[in-house]
Amino acid sequence: MSKLGFIMKNILILLWGLLFAATMSHAQGEYRVQPGDSLQIEVLEDSSLNRVVLVTPDGRFAFPFAGSLRASGRTVDQIRRNVIASIRDSFASEPTVFVSVAALRLEEEEDPATINVYFLGEVNTPGLREVEPGTTFLQGLSQAGGFTSFAATKRVQLRRTNHHNGQQTLSTIDYKALSQGAGLSLSIVLNDGDVILIPERGLFE
Repeated sequence: MSKLGFIMKNILILLWGLLFAATMSHAQGEYRVQPGDSLQIEVLEDSSLNRVVLVTPDGRFAFPFAGSLRASGRTVDQIRRNVIASIRDSFASEPTVFVSVAALRLEEEEDPATINVYFLGEVNTPGLREVEPGTTFLQGLSQAGGFTSFAATKRVQLRRTNHHNGQQTLSTIDYKALSQGAGLSLSIVLNDGDVILIPERGLFE
């Protein structure tokens, strides 16, 4: 191959790569984020904020300085602008934020005999867990690796969404009392899409 041919070949490879990247970027720009998706969020001015966040069944995700933000039904650019607006006051000038879809929600066509439960906060292995129908709260918690040493075990939150009308209910569970056999709470059975949030305990808890 001549030197000119070699150069032309590399130019074509470069152009193909740029076209592929532009196509992927356009596809992500048009995509509407759904519950169960994971987002990669990067803040150029503060790399400690860079992270992958999970969009929970209520369509939201948590981010430092911003709290809980809406993601479901929005494009990555709309989410990016919302993140900027929410954390702007924590910076001397407007921060530079990048948002991309890190992973899409996996459909359960191959294994319909499981339900999705999300564990967030002070558990040893947070994230999505696929558990068998009929799994109780205590059984599900054990699959998430149990609590960290910072967990507020008396204020565990169970967030449940009604899939028919979209309404969400919030229940507070005292794990210590539960583990000691208090009441009928031992029979709490997890539903598909349940979110279990374990907050960080306060100074005197």
